Amino acid sequence: MTSWPTGYGQDILEQVDSTLDEARRVAQTLSGPHWILALNQTAARGRRGRAWSMPKGNFAATLVLRPSEPAGVAALRSFVASLALFDALSAVTGRVEGLSLKWPNDVLFNGGKLAGILLESIGQGGHMSHLAIGIGVNLGAAPDARDVEPDALRPVSLASETGLNITPQEFLTALAASYATYEDQFQSYGFAPIRTAWLSRAARLGEVIRARTGNSETHGVFKDVDKDGQLVLETAKGRVALPAADVYF
Repeated sequence: MTSWPTGYGQDILEQVDSTLDEARRVAQTLSGPHWILALNQTAARGRRGRAWSMPKGNFAATLVLRPSEPAGVAALRSFVASLALFDALSAVTGRVEGLSLKWPNDVLFNGGKLAGILLESIGQGGHMSHLAIGIGVNLGAAPDARDVEPDALRPVSLASETGLNITPQEFLTALAASYATYEDQFQSYGFAPIRTAWLSRAARLGEVIRARTGNSETHGVFKDVDKDGQLVLETAKGRVALPAADVYF
């Protein structure tokens, strides 16, 4: 049976505006890495300030850390969190079939979006004192397709795809244990083994994808993720490395 990782704290809240906002409020009071789980969020958000729909029974949590690395290196924990999510989902379902990771921070199941990750820095004057890793998983229900942006992958839920009913509390224990393992690896050996493990689970590696940044769009073959976590595409004009983009299949 999975046990809670040593050294990690946790709070389980019935309701909050956003676990990311709660992380900002409490970060300075925390003595170590700390998970904040909310059973309901009233103002959840995703990447680029988009609203994040949270039907009842879904998972919403934020891990608050105090990184010692420069901000660019600390941000590579999006890959750490992706791997932890993949393994936690595998642990609670007993399967890996259908699971894959979409750059930069989504987990797919049977081709649909099951989970998302959002990193935010906490600090003042350009100095990052803490890192907040927000994670949302459609455990019980997928958002309505009308609530997602055009061209986005269809949302799916764990319950609809597997018939399993996993509570947020149960999933938090599995995720926290998995994350602690990968965090230890990241701190001991750096990004290289994390990158290798992530690529082995990557969706559409070796296939043509679209990467959209602002008003520009790049088409190319998904070749790699480089040592800085950038998406590497082989295009008609050569290789292009993108530090940030929305990816479409």
